[in-house]
Amino acid sequence: MTELIPIVNNQDKIIEYKERLLVQKEDIYRVSAMWIINSKCEILLARRALTKTHGPGNWGPAVAGTVAYGETYTKNIIKEAFEEIGLKNIKPIKGPKYRISNENNFFTQWFFLKIDKDITYFKIDKMEVDSIKWVNRKELLEAIKKNPSKFSPNMKKYVKEFSK
Repeated sequence: MTELIPIVNNQDKIIEYKERLLVQKEDIYRVSAMWIINSKCEILLARRALTKTHGPGNWGPAVAGTVAYGETYTKNIIKEAFEEIGLKNIKPIKGPKYRISNENNFFTQWFFLKIDKDITYFKIDKMEVDSIKWVNRKELLEAIKKNPSKFSPNMKKYVKEFSK
């Protein structure tokens, strides 16, 4: 069965559902993303699987996913956190929502989570995530400056805003 994706208007209200493969550039859909930090203020990054259609191999937030039929942003981020990096029983804090319009067209609802776990604690799904790592803010900003194409679009903006 093909996954249905809610298509929304400019106010993020659902107007229809489409099969994932039939979503067009002009369609606005929903994404949830989670910014994870530890008590050392390091940021957990995930490198997208090379098989992904959007941003394969790019570094970005530890968890992100497209909201599907019947899901809220919150339900989606909790599901994605378990599927992508093996996190269970989490209580993410809701953050800002942004409208993104680049080669894709979507709303991103951000969530925040603070967790102190060694990198070996996480169980990554290789179909979704190639690898993960903890990195401090300064190193991350330097890496983005040197090789911006290796990161998700807007990553520099999120680092500056979310890790003040």
